[in-house]
Amino acid sequence: MTAVMIDLEGPELTAEERELLAHPAVGGVIYFTRNYEDPAQIQELVRQTRAAARNPLILAVDHEGGRVQRFRQGFSEIPAMARIGRQAQNASEAQQWAQELGWLMASEVLAVDIDISFAPVLDVNGISEVIGDRAFAEQPDGIIPIARAFIKGMHQAGMKATGKHFPGHGSVAADSHIAIPVDNRLWDEIVATDLPPFIELASCLDAIMPAHVIYPDVCKHPAGFSEHWLQDVLRAQLEFHGVIFSDDLAMAGATVAGTMAERAKAALRAGCDMVLACNDRAGAITVIETVAPIVSKDPRRYARSYELLAKSASMNLNTLHNHPRWHSAQQVLQKVAAG
Repeated sequence: MTAVMIDLEGPELTAEERELLAHPAVGGVIYFTRNYEDPAQIQELVRQTRAAARNPLILAVDHEGGRVQRFRQGFSEIPAMARIGRQAQNASEAQQWAQELGWLMASEVLAVDIDISFAPVLDVNGISEVIGDRAFAEQPDGIIPIARAFIKGMHQAGMKATGKHFPGHGSVAADSHIAIPVDNRLWDEIVATDLPPFIELASCLDAIMPAHVIYPDVCKHPAGFSEHWLQDVLRAQLEFHGVIFSDDLAMAGATVAGTMAERAKAALRAGCDMVLACNDRAGAITVIETVAPIVSKDPRRYARSYELLAKSASMNLNTLHNHPRWHSAQQVLQKVAAG
């Protein structure tokens, strides 16, 4: 597996996309709402995507629930994660619900042959509107047990879990999709408020996605382009051994690292194993061309990502919809959605 994850323009593969998928630097595809019509269509698109690729692919989607769920018709409507703790009567019930929803979300995504959903969000529900109720809770002590249960459910379904957005996007107001967020808090406050979910759950996570946020007290670079954050903190201090994905290099928060090509090189140099180049086809092509010689020097590093993240066994949709646990999870959905 190699180091670039790209996107697709619509519900069918184009000739250009078939050519890109055959490039040795492409190792993943992320699907968006524009790629989805119904379960049968997405399964066929996935089949064609895998068939056109030169390398084994990791196929991904942002399917967290709430505002961020790319596939709707034919899929269960997963609630925003904040609703779990708010609606549950106690901590035990919240964890039980989270586990079932993690299993449900993962099972349905796996059933259309997509490997991972980029979930769960481990940010705090602080001042960031772009995070908000995507987060499990406002305080780390509220996040950790519910997120742990959600991850357990994902793993029971056969999906690997990706924690985001390290070391925390919830305590800065600017949206990294459209701005360059700067979090001016001191290291000690970040450690006390935002890092605990990543610290406590690092051993449960299979992948992590860093934030396009600058924390000047710690490093002048956004976390996803920072050797200090990725190597010294995440790898050394937190002893995280999984895959590190960049967030989308086309986002405004990534522009401080230069051109798309420069962003890709900076992310890989800092410690990312795979970079996302989405919503900018010309930029993605530049990234692919830039990354190819880097990958050729250390192919084993990039092959490791596929080995760690490829899905294990999964049910097809018909089997899943007849499974007792799927029906039980539907009851949980109704409880979380109530009120």
